[in-house]
Amino acid sequence: MNPTAQLLQPEVQELIAEGRYLELREALHSVPAADVADLLAELEPADAAVTFRFLARDEAGDVFSNLEPETQEALIETLGAEASQRVFEAMEPDDRVALMDELPDTVARRLLNALSPENRRETQMILGYPPDSVGRLMTPDYVKLRPLMTIAQALEHIRMYGRDAETVHWVYIVDADGKLIDDIHSRTLLLADPEANVESVMDDKFIAAEATDDQEEVVLMMGKYDRTALPVVDSRGALLGIVTIDDVADIAEEEATEDIQKIAGVEALERPYMQTHFGEMLKKRGGTLCILFVFQLLTIGVMSYFDEHLHKALVLALFVPLIISSGGNTGTQAASLLIRALALRELEPSDWWSVLKKELSTGIVLGLVLGSMGVLTVLLLGQIGVAPSEYAWGIAISVGIAIVGIVLWAGILGSMFPLVLSKLGLDPATISSPLVATLMDVSGLVIYFTVAIAILKGTLL
Repeated sequence: MNPTAQLLQPEVQELIAEGRYLELREALHSVPAADVADLLAELEPADAAVTFRFLARDEAGDVFSNLEPETQEALIETLGAEASQRVFEAMEPDDRVALMDELPDTVARRLLNALSPENRRETQMILGYPPDSVGRLMTPDYVKLRPLMTIAQALEHIRMYGRDAETVHWVYIVDADGKLIDDIHSRTLLLADPEANVESVMDDKFIAAEATDDQEEVVLMMGKYDRTALPVVDSRGALLGIVTIDDVADIAEEEATEDIQKIAGVEALERPYMQTHFGEMLKKRGGTLCILFVFQLLTIGVMSYFDEHLHKALVLALFVPLIISSGGNTGTQAASLLIRALALRELEPSDWWSVLKKELSTGIVLGLVLGSMGVLTVLLLGQIGVAPSEYAWGIAISVGIAIVGIVLWAGILGSMFPLVLSKLGLDPATISSPLVATLMDVSGLVIYFTVAIAILKGTLL
């Protein structure tokens, strides 16, 4: 719980217990909606319902939008049908749709049917788009102008209709058919000649998303063009709604969280960590770990294949952790960098040759640095008696060369694997880093023992 909600909780509980409800409303009036939502999540359902009932209608809609789905559903059950409907009606259309996606079908349909005709039409329009499309994020609450309006008329129009708009930083110019022809920052209108037409300040340059575009595309577009709001059009160019930065920020956070979880070899969690049930946590993590366990069996096979050489030179086994960690860490680094670069559209799978050249040059230098450290480590451990051997220099050179080869190979594997997955139309974040690390355990051992046999044959082996 955040500090504000933590400070408020005892006061709110005391006000409820003593029935001082007007003071409760005053205490919450100036508190940000996100903080009130955190507070409600910590209160008992009955206290949360009482607190919620005494919020102003507009504030209640904002607070409810900030609650987690489980808390929303519990509050709806506690409030009852009539109170829940008032909250649902007060929410923004895009937030209303997000809630409906989380509620049971019967509850969602009951709330939808009880909406006013206008709100029902707006909500159904948004619901008609695929779940991950921009159409599900957009709101129909925006200010639109006509090109032949004067600047004075445009500003008066904004004053009249801007209160119900999601934002008035940007206004949208449409023709007689509702087709978007430009968007203008409100500052441009404020600084223009009041007698001039809106058309005189238009530049006919605008960026718009189509309602069927993927939500992740809009995240990238708004970041690229530094926009706080983006118009959404249909295939004919007709303006349907807008997407604002607060909606995009939520999607960006969800996408980043999902990618981070996948990079770690975990299926994306559908709820916050603390709200994820035990069974769901096992399901999300267990499958990947089982797959990686099977791949690790190859390591046993490699060790078994070189068992005879290990019996002759047991000292080689001491440096196995050093070898496989160098490869695993390097491969995971490369995979993570490529996954993020692909997610940000900094490169495409067709750029594989440029990526390969970069990883080759980087891998050689990193390999030489780590390989030199490996040589010094072997010699030092031999001197202090941890890994004594009369063939210390041969072992040291074997370890050094093996590390150079392993780091170079890890960079190639770690960078190419996400590109291959992306080329095949798969999510490159899915299991890339853990699988690269596992494959490097296997291939690293093969490289290490092959180099050691080639250098130490006839001496230690």
